[in-house]
Amino acid sequence: MKDSRGGSHKNIWYGIGRQRIEIPKTILKSRVAANPMLRHLHICSMGYYPKARDHYTYRKKGLPENFLFFCVDGSGWYQIGKQRFEVGPNEFFILPQHQEHSYGSSTEDPWSIYWVHFGGEALTAFNEVQEVQKNFKPELVRNTGEIIPVFQKIYKTLELGYSIDNLLFANMCLSQFLTLFIYNKRHYASASKDRLDCVDSAIHFMQEHINDNISLIGLSKTYNYSVSRFSNLFKQKTGYAPIDYFLQMKMQKACQLLDFSDRSIKDIAFSMGFEDPYYFSKRFRKIIGVSPRKYRASRNDDTKFE
Repeated sequence: MKDSRGGSHKNIWYGIGRQRIEIPKTILKSRVAANPMLRHLHICSMGYYPKARDHYTYRKKGLPENFLFFCVDGSGWYQIGKQRFEVGPNEFFILPQHQEHSYGSSTEDPWSIYWVHFGGEALTAFNEVQEVQKNFKPELVRNTGEIIPVFQKIYKTLELGYSIDNLLFANMCLSQFLTLFIYNKRHYASASKDRLDCVDSAIHFMQEHINDNISLIGLSKTYNYSVSRFSNLFKQKTGYAPIDYFLQMKMQKACQLLDFSDRSIKDIAFSMGFEDPYYFSKRFRKIIGVSPRKYRASRNDDTKFE
């Protein structure tokens, strides 16, 4: 085994200042996998390696779980299959499960990294999310103010042992921790719209024109795509066709007007760009599940609307 001066041995870095917690497999099996709130996505191990000189790992078969790296200082590299990437300060990446990989710290300027292994039944579906797949390549984190405090909160909780309460708290925090990376821009109002991709930009456009009627042809031209290409990109990211998504946004707004105003259903229909109130009611029922009249009446019901 390597001594405390540094270096890697059996995929673990041994160096001064390291922090590392690995949840025992017995706990993962008896308390995590058996718990319906934990088994879908959960922490397997986590740690912090400061100035990790000689840090190196190669795994031919990858890992059964995902691996998130966050480099806060120095630099390093990683390779998935035949693709190699350089990593610098305030960059992170995700290594997906079951993929051959290697990674290592720079010799001249060794990285300092926070890392989390996370697995669960939902991991395959997680890795199919488009925003997640983008992060198989290095991504700059534009605001890191919340990340390390959340990491430390999880770490200190797990240091207190593996009670159900501790495991629940830590793994509920895991979801927040992951969004601070994967959806980093959405956490901060300073993210400007000119950085949005065409789908996010189109959704903002829909919101700004929620009371208007917009066409698929018009949207496609706005973003310089053919109708088919734009529709495919939009559906790939949201799961919906563009106009279907816009209609859902309209009905969400209509629900708010039904909830918080006494305006007539006819007036709301006109304000949402529907010339025919009957057609509005038909679309509302299809999307929301009940008619606008029944939806409004449900506000006074003792039972919660579902």
